[in-house]
Amino acid sequence: MTSGPDPRAIRVLYLAHRVPYAPNRGDRIRAYHSLRVLRQAGIRAHVVAFAHDDSERSSASRLGEVAESYDVLRLPQWRNRIRAGLALAGSTPLTHVLLDHPDARARLAARIASFDPHVVISFCSGMARLAIEPPCDSLPFVLDMVDVDSAKWRDLSLAAAWPLRYVYAREATCLARFERAASDRADSVLVINQREAEELSTIAPSAPVRVVPNGVDVPYFQRPPQSSRHPQVVFTAVFDYPPNEAGAIWTIADVWPKVLASHPDAELVLAGARPTPALQRLAARSPRVTVTGAVDDIRPHLWSARVAIAPLAVSRGTQNKVLEAVAAGLRGVVTPSVAEGLPPSVLEWCSVAGTPEAFAAAVSRSLDSEASPPEGSLDALRWESALEPLVERVRAAAETGGRVRSAR
Repeated sequence: MTSGPDPRAIRVLYLAHRVPYAPNRGDRIRAYHSLRVLRQAGIRAHVVAFAHDDSERSSASRLGEVAESYDVLRLPQWRNRIRAGLALAGSTPLTHVLLDHPDARARLAARIASFDPHVVISFCSGMARLAIEPPCDSLPFVLDMVDVDSAKWRDLSLAAAWPLRYVYAREATCLARFERAASDRADSVLVINQREAEELSTIAPSAPVRVVPNGVDVPYFQRPPQSSRHPQVVFTAVFDYPPNEAGAIWTIADVWPKVLASHPDAELVLAGARPTPALQRLAARSPRVTVTGAVDDIRPHLWSARVAIAPLAVSRGTQNKVLEAVAAGLRGVVTPSVAEGLPPSVLEWCSVAGTPEAFAAAVSRSLDSEASPPEGSLDALRWESALEPLVERVRAAAETGGRVRSAR
């Protein structure tokens, strides 16, 4: 016999660093499907999310599809950037300075009073600060860390030039210190794969860590029978994210000429939002390269291509773009860094290559191949299956009333 709430009446306060709609980029996809799966399980959610621009704020009305209610706060970006510059002299993670709003705590206090949540869920360590501080600190806490962000900043620092090398290395150190405190405070810490679990164990060895992989909406991405393939190589991404931009530039400059030498009719399609001016200039000078910019629906680009690539030198977690491509029936070519984060059922349909010569050869072989992932090969990665442990952890925290773990 338990003293917890009826499982059908559990209420969660869900903290998101970005409005989790539309589910078309990595930092929205998992949050959106988490809310959707929680709702299907009868768990009611109120979302408190930050909007990074007006377009994102305007999309918030769609959150009613997956949450009972929501508050969206538009980040004061110039204020936060100035404060981040000043914060460099201290030890506060810049992530927390940039993800901050002066009204956040008052809004949280109001929603706790009106919604009376049983559990708070933080999506990523950037929002965990709000979960372990008043007014949320008395609630059971599930941290969906996804990736170990401090490790990402460490990896980026190794590839960056001064002064970014210093900024990234500082962030890695400061954020790792916070990740340990937040993980030790949480009732459950969820990470996306075993690589991230092992990384976190070096920071917070006593944290209650559980691997909860990303899924993929298999029916949504399944290729229609009437669509036809073309000798296209597609890279889907948000291209102002530095690792994506660097991967695209590397592909165009170092890989693509070698592919065209054996497949002169091939086309490279960079499909996604915010291509940088440098990337657009390079693409304009390069043969058979198309930059689409933002698209309303990425699936037609997947359905018309033969090969999907993920040429990232720095990659943490799981690259959703690869899961989506394989669900769309494509073979993939990925770098070793990306491959480390992929589940076996997806990696089976990917070639792994790290040098321009090997990457180009793998792309060329894939262009010639007729093999593609069979229907049903990714059924185990459907979101409902992948996120079942999230539902279990939320119910357990609500049932027991949580346990406040002392920060170390």
